[in-house]
Amino acid sequence: MTGLSSAAPSATGSIAQLTLSLLLIVGLIFGLSWLIKRFRVVAPRGSGDFAVVDHLALGPRERIFLVRVGDAQLLVGVGAAGMVALTPLDKPIELQPRTAAPDFASRLRELMTRDGKR
Repeated sequence: MTGLSSAAPSATGSIAQLTLSLLLIVGLIFGLSWLIKRFRVVAPRGSGDFAVVDHLALGPRERIFLVRVGDAQLLVGVGAAGMVALTPLDKPIELQPRTAAPDFASRLRELMTRDGKR
């Protein structure tokens, strides 16, 4: 009987240690994601007469880039086989400014209130 009573505090201690470790890891993940969002510099890629205007991911390794060279724009495909110039554009594309994605907390709050109304 003495063996059972000594095992109970040890099990409680290991569960508490496991819970604290899990909370620390989750906090670290949230902290790192906040730092990445906070210090990400959104600046135009390129300067002067050459810049990447926008890109679109088609697959894990395939992308299409809209590149500005001087006053002209062209589409460039990038994949596992390399880069391929797809087509020059006759009329330059004017892109609308992108809105920032909502942060995790506001998105979670929105989902929780939406589920509560059902």
